[in-house]
Amino acid sequence: MSAEHALPHALGRDEAEHYRWGEGCDGWHLRQGADLSVIEERVPAGVGECAHRHHRAEQVFYLLEGAAVMEFETHDVALAAGQSVQVPAGVAHRFVNRSAAAVRFLVISAPTTRGDREDLPTWRADD
Repeated sequence: MSAEHALPHALGRDEAEHYRWGEGCDGWHLRQGADLSVIEERVPAGVGECAHRHHRAEQVFYLLEGAAVMEFETHDVALAAGQSVQVPAGVAHRFVNRSAAAVRFLVISAPTTRGDREDLPTWRADD
């Protein structure tokens, strides 16, 4: 039976492909496909990613635990557990944990962001 026709099964962080990024951040691939990617990530207190954009992929960030900020070129969106923010394709953004505790969240991307990321230099006047 091919991978795309495998029987449905439960998948959690313990079974998912794990990777590390940035300054002590973790990610677990819950679904990897060309059309859709679902990743659970953990970002420690005081850490964020660099500003970037995806030219094809639309993303939804859904906070599971903690509080964080999604920075955009013109404004910030504060997020608490149970809240989400949509990032349209082509929009520059940066996820930041300004709190004193780690945050956990889901990143849902359609299509996948593999090969679709452009890191940006300093992009806001307050950087």
